[in-house]
Amino acid sequence: MHNVQRKILVVDDEVKIVEVVKSYLEKNGFNVIEAYTAKDALDKFENENPNLIILDLMLPDMSGEEICQALRKKSRVPIIMLTAKVEEDDLLKGLNIGADDYVTKPFSPRQLVARVEAVLRRSSDNIAPLSNTLSFYDDELVIDVLKYEVKKDGEIVSLTPNEYKLLLTMAKYPDKTFTRDELITISLGENFNGYDRTIDTHIKNLRQKIEPDPKHPKYILTIHGVGYRFGIE
Repeated sequence: MHNVQRKILVVDDEVKIVEVVKSYLEKNGFNVIEAYTAKDALDKFENENPNLIILDLMLPDMSGEEICQALRKKSRVPIIMLTAKVEEDDLLKGLNIGADDYVTKPFSPRQLVARVEAVLRRSSDNIAPLSNTLSFYDDELVIDVLKYEVKKDGEIVSLTPNEYKLLLTMAKYPDKTFTRDELITISLGENFNGYDRTIDTHIKNLRQKIEPDPKHPKYILTIHGVGYRFGIE
């Protein structure tokens, strides 16, 4: 019996981009489904049940953000956004509405394949296909998204709502270094009344609660001069 091929739905209105992405993904053993409009994408999602979606932000009939929101109402299928917009606000908005990663155009097809592999690896660490738990270091730290619950070594950790939001934001995008402003925008919302250094206090408290050794953190890493990143092996 051969392995079932993982299905990738590629959604972009530029035929050339779809062809290049399809070619690279197929070389790496993926089964590729193409869609050139939002309607086509949503139909194929229902019929094909893909393992991951590569979604262009700018489509003629509906924005990638709107498609992402529609999909998130019914599925946790991993989504990688393709965007020509490099403005931070657009990227943040994409992450905020449920995209798992983003790649800016022009991009290297090999880099995109590597991102696909990484996102699929992260999502397959969770047993259920639409899993709502994030687990790290052999279940040493587990975040249950549905229950808003965090466990360390099997024991529930009591986090404030802001601490939980910060942890979840970083844990969902472990390869991304967040500035303090980004963490405020994504986690705490634009209406957050506090200075960006307030984030440092939240991070310090989080480390005390989830790190085996808060002085030498392995989960929440400080990236000097930039901000913070979630570290996993």
